[in-house]
Amino acid sequence: MSSWIETTPAPPPARFSAVRGPRPRAVLGVLMISLLHVFASLPAHAGQGIGRQASAGEIAAVDTDVRGDGAGLPPGSGSVAQGEALYEEKCAACHGDFGEGTGRMPALIGGEGSLATDRPRRTIGSFWPFAPSLFDYLRRAMPFGQAGSLSAAETYALTAFLLNINGIAKEDFIASRESLPGVKMPNRAGFVIAPRPASPNTRCMKNCRAPARVMARAKAKGSEK
Repeated sequence: MSSWIETTPAPPPARFSAVRGPRPRAVLGVLMISLLHVFASLPAHAGQGIGRQASAGEIAAVDTDVRGDGAGLPPGSGSVAQGEALYEEKCAACHGDFGEGTGRMPALIGGEGSLATDRPRRTIGSFWPFAPSLFDYLRRAMPFGQAGSLSAAETYALTAFLLNINGIAKEDFIASRESLPGVKMPNRAGFVIAPRPASPNTRCMKNCRAPARVMARAKAKGSEK
């Protein structure tokens, strides 16, 4: 007895036709142009219900820069002893127990007389020109990973301690907005105002460049032209 199995040929695979639409980049470009037209049509003056006036507290929160002459220093103060305790808690893990640096973290002391050599060491004692700038940097950027977390008093205390371990301030030094501008940093004279001589050129708004001159010509190998 013979057996057989009837097979049915599989249908041909369906063909899909790609539907072309606008490319994402083109859509984004059209959207950006539309937004520009919208913003350009808005009145330029205030009072249109867009945004609000910043409060004094909001301005004060971001207006924290301190100049080298001490302008911008906040009220408060901190001692060397207070700064030492803070340094051990917040700074020593990276910069070492005495500011010598650990691993790839920079040293905060030493380097005196090295700036003019082929291996300069830029530290607080050898490089920084102004003590208020040290306060400004500590408050904005330190501790690493917790920038902006120090209060004014804590920043003053750390500044006093760092100046002390660099031999710049004595043990009884109190850092404040009155005392820091008077601290004489060892490298203050190493920073000078770069001269800005008046430009001898005259202003040009049209046809400013002379025509280019062809100084040499190249020809293809085997060509007589």
